[in-house]
Amino acid sequence: MNDLELLRRYERERCEDSFAELVSRHLDLVYSVALRQVQSPQMAEEITQSVFLIMARNASQMKPDTILAAWLYRVTRRTAVNVARAESRRRVREQTAQDLAGLKPESPDWAGIEPLLDEALDKLNEVDRSAILLRFFEDKSLREVGQMLGTSEEAARKRVNRAVDQLRNCMSARGVVVSSAGLAAVLAANAVQAAPIGLGPSICTNALLGGVHASKTVTIAKVIAMTTIQKTLLTATIAALAVGAGIHERHQVSSLRSQLQVLREQQEPMTADLLAIRRERDDATNRLQLADAQIQQLRRATAAIPKLRGDLTRWRNTADGLATAKASEAQTDPTDSMAKAWAAQVKQLKQRADEWPGRKIPELQLVTDQDWFDAVGQSNSLASDADFREALDRARRAGKNKLAAMMQQAFRNYTDANDGQLPTDLSQLQPFLDPSVDNAMLQRYQLLQTGRLSDVPPNQPLVTEIAAVDDQFDERYFIMLNATGASGW
Repeated sequence: MNDLELLRRYERERCEDSFAELVSRHLDLVYSVALRQVQSPQMAEEITQSVFLIMARNASQMKPDTILAAWLYRVTRRTAVNVARAESRRRVREQTAQDLAGLKPESPDWAGIEPLLDEALDKLNEVDRSAILLRFFEDKSLREVGQMLGTSEEAARKRVNRAVDQLRNCMSARGVVVSSAGLAAVLAANAVQAAPIGLGPSICTNALLGGVHASKTVTIAKVIAMTTIQKTLLTATIAALAVGAGIHERHQVSSLRSQLQVLREQQEPMTADLLAIRRERDDATNRLQLADAQIQQLRRATAAIPKLRGDLTRWRNTADGLATAKASEAQTDPTDSMAKAWAAQVKQLKQRADEWPGRKIPELQLVTDQDWFDAVGQSNSLASDADFREALDRARRAGKNKLAAMMQQAFRNYTDANDGQLPTDLSQLQPFLDPSVDNAMLQRYQLLQTGRLSDVPPNQPLVTEIAAVDDQFDERYFIMLNATGASGW
């Protein structure tokens, strides 16, 4: 079950398993993005919980084509930036700048890339950013990335490579020089940090026990307040004491300031220890990149086994139940009667097409049974020649649409293999087309453009249909690289 199906199931049934599965899939992604922004594990946990509560509240507003990983990234980034801005008012900027300057590596590694990563991702367009998130943050294969983006595995590979090159250019502009291959390797090993144990169950418990609705009153300001409660209490105390006057009040203020200075002095060695630990972590990560990636994949695969077994059992039970229900309702199912009636009309339409060879085109070989059903299903009846001609026209359009999609992909593959040059004859596309496309289909079309593909405007047709087969219903068909069009003859 994909992300949106799980989300819809949770929205309808408040299913705990669905919400827990979504949290399990994307917890590391959300936590890592938050941690890079705020540099505080405790604050990153609070932000992670807030993001998943926002997801639960907005489940009904998700569009069918939403890529949940990209949506969670945007919400986490926006929430974390707001938190970081509020928190920065409580930090000593100069000390932080000195600490970070001392950590700047001589050669580009994760410590140099991490502070710039999210800013660089924001500069990508939506599709490129989604490709990076799915490939390196969600650990999807190129085939899975292509499926989620609605394209092929090869196109997904090229898009990921181009997006990595754009990230590398952004890094270079900020003084971090790294190769595309090196950047991809560092992203694969470091982009997602494992969230603390217990954070996922805590999120699920808060959301499923009413936290989704109650959390509307919990703001990010409270999260910041919880992470800085000591300083807030001290500041509030100083403000309260400042209202009074006299020696006693001034003494209290001085005492509180001294305590604050002590806390800062105690924090400095802790910060130095933390920075040393980070350096050690980065060194270890660079040595164990491949091993860590394999461990993560094995962990995910092992965790999915019990769920897959349960799904298999449920599917078998469902299949048995459907088979029993179908056997008992076969005699009275109105849908079955309608399907039989449509099948009879499809048979009539095909017979009539055979009687009109002049109105048949080779592209009808690409038409599926569903396309034939759609062609007759849009007609009130097939009582006259006009009804049959109109239904046959719909079937022809279905075949031409399928051929257009194949030719568009063939043009892309041809120009990739020929340094951006378009073919000079449609027959040159044959090696890049599906075997089901024969020469008779190509002879019905005329090539309109040659030369370099980059010189052709996006809305300019590459191919057009040569002649109509039914003057009353046909329109002249045009094929662009990414669209189709039609006009009168």
